Amino acid sequence: MAHLFRELSLGHSKRETTTPPPPPSTASVIPSDLPPSPLGQLAVQFSESDLRFTAYEIFVAACRSATGKPLSSAVSSVTVANPDSPINGVSPASPAAQRSLTAAAASKMKKALGMKSLSSLSPGSTKSPGSGSGSGSGGKSKRPTTVGELMRIQMRVSEAVDSRVRRAFLRIAASQVGRKIESVVLPLELLQQLKSSDFTDQQEYDAWLKRSLKVLEAGLLLHPRVPLDKTSSSQRLRQIIHGALDRPLETGRNNEQMQSLRSAVMSLATRSDGSFSDSCHWADGSPFNLRLYELLLEACFDSNDATSMVEEVDDLMEHIKKTWVILGINQMLHNLCFTWLLFSRYVVTGQVEMDLLYACESQLAEVAKDAKTTKDPEYSQVLSATLSAILGWAEKRLLAYHDTFDRSNVGTMEGIVSLGVSAARILVEDISNEYRRRRKGEVDVARTRIETYIRSSLRTAFAQRMEKADSSRRASRNQKNPLPVLAILAKDIGELAVQEKRMFSPIWKRWHPFAAGVAVATLHVCYGNEIKQFISGISELTPDAVQVLRAADKLEKDLVQIAVEDSVDSDDGGKAIIREMPPFEAETVIANLVKDWIKARIDRLKEWVDRNLQQEVWIPVENQEGGYAQSAAEVLRITDETLEAFFQLPIPMHPAVLPDLIIGLDKYLQYYVSKAKSGCGSRTTYMPTMPALTRCTTESKFQGVWKKKEKSPPQKKNSQVTIANGDGSFGVTQICVRINSLHKIRSELDVVEKRVITHLRNCESAHTDDFSNGLGKKFELTPAACIEGVQQLSESLAYKVVFHDLSHALWDGLYIGDLSSSRIEPFLKELEQNLTVIAETVHERVRTRIITDIMRASFDGFLLVLLAGGPSRAFTIQDSQIMEQDFKSMKDLFWANGDGLAMDLIDKFSTTVRGVLPLFSTDTDSLIERFKGMTLEAYGSSAKSRLPLPPTSGQWNGMEPNTLLRVLCYRNDESATRFLKKTYNLPKKL
Repeated sequence: MAHLFRELSLGHSKRETTTPPPPPSTASVIPSDLPPSPLGQLAVQFSESDLRFTAYEIFVAACRSATGKPLSSAVSSVTVANPDSPINGVSPASPAAQRSLTAAAASKMKKALGMKSLSSLSPGSTKSPGSGSGSGSGGKSKRPTTVGELMRIQMRVSEAVDSRVRRAFLRIAASQVGRKIESVVLPLELLQQLKSSDFTDQQEYDAWLKRSLKVLEAGLLLHPRVPLDKTSSSQRLRQIIHGALDRPLETGRNNEQMQSLRSAVMSLATRSDGSFSDSCHWADGSPFNLRLYELLLEACFDSNDATSMVEEVDDLMEHIKKTWVILGINQMLHNLCFTWLLFSRYVVTGQVEMDLLYACESQLAEVAKDAKTTKDPEYSQVLSATLSAILGWAEKRLLAYHDTFDRSNVGTMEGIVSLGVSAARILVEDISNEYRRRRKGEVDVARTRIETYIRSSLRTAFAQRMEKADSSRRASRNQKNPLPVLAILAKDIGELAVQEKRMFSPIWKRWHPFAAGVAVATLHVCYGNEIKQFISGISELTPDAVQVLRAADKLEKDLVQIAVEDSVDSDDGGKAIIREMPPFEAETVIANLVKDWIKARIDRLKEWVDRNLQQEVWIPVENQEGGYAQSAAEVLRITDETLEAFFQLPIPMHPAVLPDLIIGLDKYLQYYVSKAKSGCGSRTTYMPTMPALTRCTTESKFQGVWKKKEKSPPQKKNSQVTIANGDGSFGVTQICVRINSLHKIRSELDVVEKRVITHLRNCESAHTDDFSNGLGKKFELTPAACIEGVQQLSESLAYKVVFHDLSHALWDGLYIGDLSSSRIEPFLKELEQNLTVIAETVHERVRTRIITDIMRASFDGFLLVLLAGGPSRAFTIQDSQIMEQDFKSMKDLFWANGDGLAMDLIDKFSTTVRGVLPLFSTDTDSLIERFKGMTLEAYGSSAKSRLPLPPTSGQWNGMEPNTLLRVLCYRNDESATRFLKKTYNLPKKL
């Protein structure tokens, strides 16, 4: 039926269109973000004015019979409105509607809703509801003085229309004596009472007639209170309404068409809804009734200020509620409709008047009470739709509140949150069956919603900042050292977290005590997903990687700090929130990358050592003091460069990973030391094997008994050639350079360690403890290795010179045959030449040690000639004087008239020789007796029958049996020979 009236509208007469006040400008256009009305959509199309006029007719009818008494037929007592009357022609027939208005007291309703009371009716006010509503008599602004007049103005009804409606109701009252207004079908009676002559022209009458029929169609056929069945009445009514389009409806009282219409209408309107009342149901079906009631409630708002209610709202609302009997409205539906009206008014007026929002929330509290007390399915359906619309609108803003709110409008956020939470609570707690099935203590609606809003909005904000950071990176691509995307993002997210904590978390805290913790945990997870993906792709330490990881580490510390501060009052101390924040472990990743960097460096350094030492010729570096090799200088240079490169790494934990670097360098330097001394032999390399004991014979010759324990280079007879050319890289000069190199490294380590402390002081992350204690900053292995290496090389050099390079002068010459012609001077002469070269080559700090070792080796060699020189040597008691003189000459060589070694040092190392030499001047019998006594003392009674052969210990001592036995073996004396033959049956020669 709706299509029949699509082209029809009211308000075309000149009289009607000249006087109604203009609609409120602020609400004339509904913003697109207002949700569709949850009160329902009508199945027939009405213009806004059609519905408004219909609602006004119901209001006037209800107010005329608000007392519930039957309509009076005292028409004669009612005077028709006079255009010149003080009340602008409003009929005084309804005492309720014509109650005088007063602004003496502030509105109780506005006070209950928390809305400001504007003195709109004060003298001179320009916000009077009646201002601008002319009477057609000059346009002078007048204030309404009655509720009825105020309602007419608020609903933008002209005086002419109002007058016509009231005249019609007078006629209805006269014809319906004794009937209550709710038992009257108003459109039907108006069709009966109003004729075309009551209108300005035929066009206006036709439009009114069509509207009246559409109202009947909507209220009885499309949205009936009582569901329709397949009765003839509904079919007949539909045919009559359809037929009215082709042929004008005759509305005379006795007209057959009108009687058919009345019969069909009353048949449908009087069907019982189970309430046992005699009411007619023509305007109380949903959503038709709700839409009409919504229009009546809108009249409570000032037509000149869409954000505020009229001061007379108490009186106005009292009269509006009188329409409940016609519209089928009750207090619950009123609360719901009024809540929606307040909400929609807040939205369409720009969301700037917080009073409207707070009033809506206040009214929502009443709705919550209602929801707990009723199970009416129709009410629950409207309630659910209304709350869902409000919640949907609120969540549209709150699920992305970072886009919705800023410093300029954040003040509105709390009201919107409160509204959304209230709506959600009613939906979940009072409507949701699932909630009823679970214990209420298990569900915290507000907290759950707030968490959802926080996480959703921050995820959106994170994605936006991610895109922004990417754009920023692309824009700075041509700049020098542009920041990586994730470093930019970390900075932005840190700022976002601070903004969240300062601006939004205080608002959320009303419903969620740990809102800031939830926020930073969400950001932590979002950034964590990105950083983990980034970390998985890192293979080496790069500036970009360090920048990103440092930024991530700083961000994580900031986020955790906010979470901890926010959770200080929680039962678990914030552990639950922290568990939601699995650590980025950025510092660990950086540390591991640095360790990989260190390992790669050290591995390359060891390769360098192997490669360069193969080419090293062990000659002193030119123009450098210390006589060290080029490889030693390179080793120290590379160590410095490695430390410099390490401290230039843009990392936050130099002190933490420094020990790894020091350990690596320490091993690298130790490796160099071990390679530098390798192949040079040791003391035992050059010490001869002890020959078997023999009896003395002066005729025997030396038969080459000096076999080496280890393979040694071929003997050189010419010591000058040995000194000049050396044995390849193991000559005297080369070994001296090796010793100098190790000494140089050892001495430079202190400088390196001091340089490390200096670097640490300049580190941003260093603390006093990092450079006050030496742990992790000192070389542990290399100093000891250098000392041991110098000792080994020094000893090796000494025994090499004495036992290898000078063997021709010592072993092949000293005391062979006649002692007077084979004394020690040739050996000492060549030894002095070697000492001169060594003293000029080695560093002065190690010179004394090397010469001391050579002295010790010379003393050992001298004793070996005396005690283990083989069968080619034999001594008499008289030879002891030569031995004493030669030994003194040897000591004098090392003393060098006071310029050489200290006499105390010489005496210390000559103790053994001085203890043995007196044995060679002791008579044979005394030696034999001393030997027997010491052997018996050493072996006990078992040695009485036969003296055992004492083992060779190599530790010569005048009180040691083996030493005494050897003196006897080399004694050129018949008594000694007999004793040895009898006791041990020693041979005369090998």
